[in-house]
Amino acid sequence: MDAKRSAPPLLDDDVASDPLVVGVRAARTVLVVRAVLAVAFGLVALLWPGLTLLALAIAFGAYAILAGVASVIEAVRSRGRHRWWLGLLSGLVSIAAGVLALIWPGLTALALAIVVGIWAVVTGIAEIVRAVRLRRAGGRIWLLALAGVLSVIAGVVILLWPAAGAIGLAMVLGIFALIYGAVLAALAVSLRSPVP
Repeated sequence: MDAKRSAPPLLDDDVASDPLVVGVRAARTVLVVRAVLAVAFGLVALLWPGLTLLALAIAFGAYAILAGVASVIEAVRSRGRHRWWLGLLSGLVSIAAGVLALIWPGLTALALAIVVGIWAVVTGIAEIVRAVRLRRAGGRIWLLALAGVLSVIAGVVILLWPAAGAIGLAMVLGIFALIYGAVLAALAVSLRSPVP
């Protein structure tokens, strides 16, 4: 029997066609955009924690919509993959959370915290699922899982203490966004360099 034919494939079709494996340049660009947006949002939230709820809702809404659009574009580009819809779902939830924050910016801190918390948990779970699916691709894909775990933790913290108010929410979101953006940037850089 031919050794080439009997060797199991390193990647299943779904993993082999994922943008983080095949379309490294496009995936890296999307990751860099998301990282820059997250860091910018985090800095605004941390440098001006006394933001009014209205300003915080607008800042979060803009970030969530832009990050969601980036996720939807990535998912649509890879719609031939098995389970491509997970990225689409994550992006649509992000867009919906952003639109809600912009349509009703006068939401109380409690309602905004619940929207943000749910968004962070759903986004984090989608990224963890994707990282687990891609684990056989090797490299530093664990950074995607770390970003997902951080997102879930931030969402749970926000959901457990939603009454902390706008300043507390700004601080939690700011810290999360800075760490999340740094992890996404590290993943984007790692896609550029050879796997150790």
